[in-house]
Amino acid sequence: MAPYLAEIVAAHRDAARRDERPLEALLEQARRCPPPRRFGAALAAGPGLAVIAEVKRRSPSRGDLAPDLDPAEVATAYLAGGARGLSVLTDARYFGGSAADLQAARAAVPLPVLRKDFTVCVADVCDARLIGADAVLLIVAALEDGELRELLAAAGELALDALVEVHDERELDRALQSGAGLVGVNQRDLATFTVDRGRACSLAARIPPEALAVAESGIAGPEDAVRLAEVGYQAVLVGESVVTSGDRTAAVAALSGHPVGRRAVGAGAVQP
Repeated sequence: MAPYLAEIVAAHRDAARRDERPLEALLEQARRCPPPRRFGAALAAGPGLAVIAEVKRRSPSRGDLAPDLDPAEVATAYLAGGARGLSVLTDARYFGGSAADLQAARAAVPLPVLRKDFTVCVADVCDARLIGADAVLLIVAALEDGELRELLAAAGELALDALVEVHDERELDRALQSGAGLVGVNQRDLATFTVDRGRACSLAARIPPEALAVAESGIAGPEDAVRLAEVGYQAVLVGESVVTSGDRTAAVAALSGHPVGRRAVGAGAVQP
């Protein structure tokens, strides 16, 4: 695990160890929440490339991006640009986010919302449901295989979609073998923070056609979006380039709706 990711995950695992709430009570409370919006279905609704636009105040690599943003205002601008989903950072220590950011963004628009955070235990999945999220992020690099399967099962039990994030072939194989149906390929190197814009393209053929493929990081403009759509990504998750734009609506619109090609799934693809 890359040093910065290891530090963040260690902090979240420490918080999980200190959480004394009874898990069964949390699960029962989460089960009673109103039905979530269908995140994966919204991305697949078409036509063309879907955009998951991110509400993001800061990042460990770039520092402050939009520290004083109004989540509801940003979400409304994204919706006007054609976004089909939102991603909201809720990690406070490293990203400046909060549950309140997610709740404000979700209340402002009818879009489904991904809780972008470091999910390390079933209680985290419950908390996502309790704060109103419609989907959770599961980072393969941060989880053992057993944990990944457990968290996917917990998300399914609570009617949440799970975006399973990978960075390379080995992680993609693990994600698919665990049963992931919504796969995100993050093009950012977790050790150096550099972006490899060819990474998602090189992994596209390993993602089975029945899985919904999302490209993450390094999508700076429509040229990147077109390239990713052409190799079969149905969605892109975009943060920095849209949240820092002077016209967030136009920035999202420029990425949206590009024709999606068929993934040329090769012999190296791993079936779940």
